[in-house]
Amino acid sequence: MRHALISCIAMCLLMIGCGTPSLLITPVSNNNALQEITVQPGRGWSPDKIAIIEIEGLISNSRTEGLLGGGENPVSRFTQQIEAAERDRKVKAIVLRLNSPGGTVTGSDTLYQLVERYKKRTGNPVIASAQEVACSGAYYAALSADQIVVQPTSVVGSIGVVFNAFEFSGGLSKLGIRTDAIKSGEFKDMGSPFKPLPVDERALMQAMVDEYFNLFASLVKKHRPGLKGSDFAVATDGRVFSGAQAVEIGLADRIGLLADAITLARQAANAPKAKAILYKRPHGYSGSIYASSHDPQPRSDTLTLRLPESVTPLPGGFYYLWEAGR
Repeated sequence: MRHALISCIAMCLLMIGCGTPSLLITPVSNNNALQEITVQPGRGWSPDKIAIIEIEGLISNSRTEGLLGGGENPVSRFTQQIEAAERDRKVKAIVLRLNSPGGTVTGSDTLYQLVERYKKRTGNPVIASAQEVACSGAYYAALSADQIVVQPTSVVGSIGVVFNAFEFSGGLSKLGIRTDAIKSGEFKDMGSPFKPLPVDERALMQAMVDEYFNLFASLVKKHRPGLKGSDFAVATDGRVFSGAQAVEIGLADRIGLLADAITLARQAANAPKAKAILYKRPHGYSGSIYASSHDPQPRSDTLTLRLPESVTPLPGGFYYLWEAGR
């Protein structure tokens, strides 16, 4: 056996030449666990926790696009974080850190439902803290919080629904291009950009927009009971407000920084010594049912350059979204 091993090694040396062979083993981290990071210390031995969960960027149940490549699914990330907070009995409250113009109707509603489920299962308080922007779908998600804290310069509101219908038929005709849809039903290509939007199709799309708006408005009525009469009509006509205006009209509860929201969460949870934590995870981890099934690793020989989401055309669909600056 020993002679066979020596012969094998000698054969390898002959095959690769006279140089001394070397074997480099590079350990690769395969830790897919959610990483907990303390961002504000607590007091005492093994203190309770306040979990800060981010709602940032475009809310959509799909991978976001970044300048240098694909990003993460926001709904997947949020799902994993709130489930981690629910499993951890040391977590006594959640602070939603909002910095988003909103997103898809379904994505926004999913975040709202997840927070509602968390509160029902744990009985823990949730505080929302608006940063630069907490509009439309982000505000929709924030309605699940027990209190909404905004900075005086935050942009808040844009309560409503938008469906952008594009039409290219005029430009295509100038190029001598025409389209002819072969469809199974009269409205199968409803909203197609390759034809003008007829009155009957517009009426159907408007009915869906109204349905989604009524859902949004009903949640505003439920969670912001102080908004009545003309104030409610103004708050839900699609306009945006400064943080100070949002408090004045009743869309938010108080002015404060993120640190103030964390203090408020400690008070609401009766956990004055709790530390504040964030959840982070390694690149490429697909830890919830909303994550994509395949997340390719970055390659060193290629550079994929994609437009940031703020200048990328949105996929077709219904949005709770503030579109200013896109």
